[in-house]
Amino acid sequence: MFKGSMPALITPFLNGELDLETLKKLVEWHIGEGSHGFVPVGTTGESPTLTHEEHETVIETVVKASAGRVPVIAGAGSNNTVEAMRFVQFAQKVGADAALVVTPYYNKPTQRGLIAHFTALHDCANVPIIIYNIPGRSVVDMTPATMAELSKLPRIIGVKDATGDLARVCDQRLACGPDFVQLSGEDATAHGFNAQGGIGCISVTANVAPGLLAKMQNACLAGDYAAALTIQDTLMPLHKAIFTEPGLVGAKYAMSRLGLCSDEVRLPLTSLSDDTKALVDAGLKHAGLL
Repeated sequence: MFKGSMPALITPFLNGELDLETLKKLVEWHIGEGSHGFVPVGTTGESPTLTHEEHETVIETVVKASAGRVPVIAGAGSNNTVEAMRFVQFAQKVGADAALVVTPYYNKPTQRGLIAHFTALHDCANVPIIIYNIPGRSVVDMTPATMAELSKLPRIIGVKDATGDLARVCDQRLACGPDFVQLSGEDATAHGFNAQGGIGCISVTANVAPGLLAKMQNACLAGDYAAALTIQDTLMPLHKAIFTEPGLVGAKYAMSRLGLCSDEVRLPLTSLSDDTKALVDAGLKHAGLL
């Protein structure tokens, strides 16, 4: 169920409020472009600056708009286990297909703490859970051994890996087994990630270029890595430009250039500098999107 190109959906705003009509239009556009699923309210969805009520509204809106046509992995992470339990239980309540749970940030739990955290979330509901390992943001790295221990739980089914370490894909496959779902969390290395044994990407750039990234992932799934590499080369300047500043800001700006949504973000994030806007424009042109 969880494979291919899955946009880490932005949360559109209009005058500081959720723009749910635009969100619904984006769901339809992505499905038409071939996206294989959605991941709303991760970091790219500005989860740190959404209220709990807004978080849940976005999840429910995407689940309803998707209407079972593609899977929805609901963002449900927190560095507070009780808060994460609320989001996991809500994901189950509204019919999300899985919950994405980031390793707890800032409070830096030990590997033992990570096992306790994810076990509590596993036990609080019946929805599948995908671990999100992004040590660059959470400042804690889940080791393959810890992941292997958690993979023994029936509803811990996979990982979104944003370590950027392609050798980790092999280590995790050997530790967790070949059926453990491995999705890249980094656009620039997603092609190599698949070649090492991954089966898709939870992608920021897919907010902007869903058709191209769906084609790239389909080529990888078919074993045609040469065709996939051609698409990756087309998109590489855009990947780099979007992540020059926080990725969601770059993605929203690029989407605004394509007439898809406003580039509005919430503080403490701010709109792109003019220099970065020029890089994103150049990346869009290189990809044939502008």
